[in-house]
Amino acid sequence: MNVSYKWLSHYIDLHGYTGEQLAELMTGGGIEIDVVESRNKGVTGVVVGRVLTKEKHPDADKLNVTTVDVGGAEPLQIVCGAKNVAAGQLVPVATIGAVLPGDFAIKKAKLRGVESQGMICSAKELGLNDKLLPKELQEGILVLPEGTQIGASILDVLGIDDEVLELDLTPNRSDCLSMLGVAYEVGALTGREVKLPDTRVSDSAEQASAHISVRIEAKEQCAHYAARYIKGVNIGPSPLWMQNRLMAAGIRPISNVVDITNFVMLEYGQPLHAFDADKIPDGRILVRLANEGETMTTLDGQERRLEPHMLVITDGEKPLALAGVMGGAHSEVTSSTVNILLESARFEGGTIRKTSRQVGLRSESSVRFEKGVDPARVIPALDRAASLMAQYAGGHVLDGVVEEIAAPAEKTVVTVSIAKINRYLGTSLSKLELETIFSRLQFPFQLSGDGVFTVDVPSRRGDITRDVDLIEEAARLFGYDNIPTTAIEGAATPGALTKPQAIRRELRKRLTDAGLHEVISYSFTHPDRTKLFPSLNGEGVLPVRLALPMSEDRSVLRTSLLPQLLETAAYNRNRKTDDAAIFEIGSVFHTDEETLTRLPQEKHRLAILLTGSRSRAEWNRKAEAYDFYDLKGILETLADVLGVSGSIGYEAAQPEHMHPGRTAAVVFDGERGPVTIGYLGQLHPAVQIEHDLSDTYVLEIELAPIYEDADFAIAYKSLPRYPAMERDIAVVLNREVEAGKLTDAAAETAGELLESIRIFDIYTGEKLGADKKSVALSLVYRHAERTLTDEEVAELHGKVVAKLEQSFAAELRK
Repeated sequence: MNVSYKWLSHYIDLHGYTGEQLAELMTGGGIEIDVVESRNKGVTGVVVGRVLTKEKHPDADKLNVTTVDVGGAEPLQIVCGAKNVAAGQLVPVATIGAVLPGDFAIKKAKLRGVESQGMICSAKELGLNDKLLPKELQEGILVLPEGTQIGASILDVLGIDDEVLELDLTPNRSDCLSMLGVAYEVGALTGREVKLPDTRVSDSAEQASAHISVRIEAKEQCAHYAARYIKGVNIGPSPLWMQNRLMAAGIRPISNVVDITNFVMLEYGQPLHAFDADKIPDGRILVRLANEGETMTTLDGQERRLEPHMLVITDGEKPLALAGVMGGAHSEVTSSTVNILLESARFEGGTIRKTSRQVGLRSESSVRFEKGVDPARVIPALDRAASLMAQYAGGHVLDGVVEEIAAPAEKTVVTVSIAKINRYLGTSLSKLELETIFSRLQFPFQLSGDGVFTVDVPSRRGDITRDVDLIEEAARLFGYDNIPTTAIEGAATPGALTKPQAIRRELRKRLTDAGLHEVISYSFTHPDRTKLFPSLNGEGVLPVRLALPMSEDRSVLRTSLLPQLLETAAYNRNRKTDDAAIFEIGSVFHTDEETLTRLPQEKHRLAILLTGSRSRAEWNRKAEAYDFYDLKGILETLADVLGVSGSIGYEAAQPEHMHPGRTAAVVFDGERGPVTIGYLGQLHPAVQIEHDLSDTYVLEIELAPIYEDADFAIAYKSLPRYPAMERDIAVVLNREVEAGKLTDAAAETAGELLESIRIFDIYTGEKLGADKKSVALSLVYRHAERTLTDEEVAELHGKVVAKLEQSFAAELRK
């Protein structure tokens, strides 16, 4: 909402406040002012002049030599290149010494040998937004209306000497979508009276009801519809002062009748619409919902297909307007219009919002209906507009308002005690202070003997419905800065993260520190995407379908995080970013029911995707691609950080859409026993090709089992005092034997004396046989309290070898 300082001053005395001071006052009271913009972009010395003569320049075909009367002793000779300049026009003239926007000073000049004593200006040269001018004035010099005083300052004539306050309103303060609403707000903050516009309409013997009939069929969508009839209007430009105010608010003037409806809408916050009454058979107005398949052409020339939930104004048969959104072309006010049917109504906001969004038309009118209009202003706004049409369009207003009220506005009464106000705010406001605050707000009230205010909330303040709303008003008017600081009473509970929250935060920190980028994707996805990676979800898992999806691409809740990571990687690949190391920590949603009778399960998961190269090629090294062990190393580092490294294990797995030979199930052995919490490995080549990705490695695991067992406590131990003894062993065995089972068997046999075990080589070749492989292990033995002897280590190592030979039919490789 753009508020002109000068326009606002017609409703409330602003003496003593500049635009900046007023903005500071309103912001402190809860109505934030984003910008205070001066309409004067640096114009001085520009006055109104009349073009007396116009002749062609003797040496330039595109220039004219004019004489212009600016109210001085002698006319000025001015050379002008505008095509539309003509004798008899009233125009803005920058005289010698004037300054235009951009610090452009006007001096005496000679143009092609002819002296020029000033400059005839266009709207753009005066710093005005020419797009807000009537179309006929957007090109060339600005032509002013007849009757404009010669010699008058252009700042006063065009209202340029003004400031515009841009309000950033919260949704609950729709009352400030009008000049009167802002005036009431300023009046409450300053204690000054609000002056209401004159809405008196001249008496007429002829009755409007003889020309209009109104019936509301859609009573839930239209609570009140009122109309007036104005005869004999003359369509033309609106007065310049009205045009100036509309342009300051960002609205382009069109004609006197249309401008009056826009002016009153901004003044009262009540949208109006003017119909050409002669195009409405018998003046019949029927407010109903649209019929299936019905169409209408709106004022922008577009044919609109209507839906049954859309509210329309009709002549009993065909639509005349899309209620609250836009009028129809059939009943449009044109230059030949003589009689006006003027509408003022109260439409249901949800209906207008849905219609506006569906047809892609969001107007100043629809915005106000969406947020709620004041039911008490339907008739005053109608009368104000009719009065102005009589004054500035020469119309004759017929007697009476033709209306139907489907649902009278309910009165809102709220009670609050002085004690509760002070208890909530930590203040000690007296009865007199609170009476003053409610009086300044113009809230009628009664005060009982026990200190309880009973407030009749004005209909303009639809946001006041509870006692806490009145407490907020008291805080605003008292001044937030004046509320004292008080200590919290009672036992304070210190804030802290829950264990799952702390784990997720630590995971994000560690992963980003390791160079990965976090992805935050939609929880909604396409049904086809939920069919990827079914093994991650378990058997019988169904996606949860949304009741009102944004689109088919976002119609179900995701069952896995990996599809979105694949989309992100493919999106970046299509933009020449081939290397990606990304992760997401988020929720997936599982159900086993087609129709939900219970809430779906929400599960926290961690997903990681690596593709491309971990390091780029440099002059002294080649590029290194990500592999399976990068992903495995990240998981094991996270397990160490969370204190669950000993609980993580791996088993060979072949889940769908994953590489059959480069994938492992992640097994977590916690307090509840071993459970598969996810998978890590390479994508199946077919999935990589589908997404146009190079070798890609992914991980997705459940976090809930880790939440229970994670331990952030750091365990310290002293450095070993006694030496270790290392033994290596290479065994030949069948290829299908998992290397992890070898290390598990060796560790179990060696017991506490085995400090570490690792695989340092795997070899396959023709010499071993087609189905054989050689696995080399390095074992480190150490005793914490003494030095081991060679005999002890040899005996223990022999037991390890025997175990491998017995359990896996392994043979020592020689």
